[in-house]
Amino acid sequence: MQAPPLTPSSDVPAPSVANGAADDGPGPIRRCIATGETLEREAMIRYVVGPDGTLVPDLKAILPGRGFWTCARRDAIERAVTRKIFAKAAARAGHEGPLTVPDGLADRIEAMLARRCMDILGLARRAGEVTAGFDKIESQSRKGPPGLLLGASDGAADGKRKLRSISAAAMHSEILTSAELSLALGRENVIHAAFKPGRLAEQFLGEARRLAGFRLLVAANGPELPRAGAQAE
Repeated sequence: MQAPPLTPSSDVPAPSVANGAADDGPGPIRRCIATGETLEREAMIRYVVGPDGTLVPDLKAILPGRGFWTCARRDAIERAVTRKIFAKAAARAGHEGPLTVPDGLADRIEAMLARRCMDILGLARRAGEVTAGFDKIESQSRKGPPGLLLGASDGAADGKRKLRSISAAAMHSEILTSAELSLALGRENVIHAAFKPGRLAEQFLGEARRLAGFRLLVAANGPELPRAGAQAE
């Protein structure tokens, strides 16, 4: 479950990043430099400082150098930018000199995460691990439950309810738009898709959960939709 958005009150001190959970120490837990929350690495974004002194989001957490982390949420990143927490964390990580933070950092990370979701979806298409189209998904589900149901975030509410009715047990995600689903799957007007159970479905869900921290999933004329990873009702 995602933490509630941060309040912008100026009397909340920036958390220290001296704790070992804040950087690249051993173990799966990291501390957010903006909020102080401790979460598993998979729910966070890692950063390093590039050779030119520019802050670099390291979504795969593989770039060399001592890194620091934020929650995978827009509000946490924007707080780190406005309060210059990135610069302080970079200095503690050993960077000397000014730090250049790219403009629109949260938007850039959102686009990068969306691209990762689309790349996984494209890989699943080439591997025959994903089905598109409601009728095909419904037919396939009779042979076994899907690993993950996908609905376009900008699709009609009735269509989303119809998709969820296919399997009460399947996880579902409504994080990508129809245009993004269509581009990833190489066809037009994709509204519904489904992964087969397996590694690619799990990888997509992990990235979708991070992307959900940047996208408010609200239907055009309806209530807030379940976030990525929510259990279908």
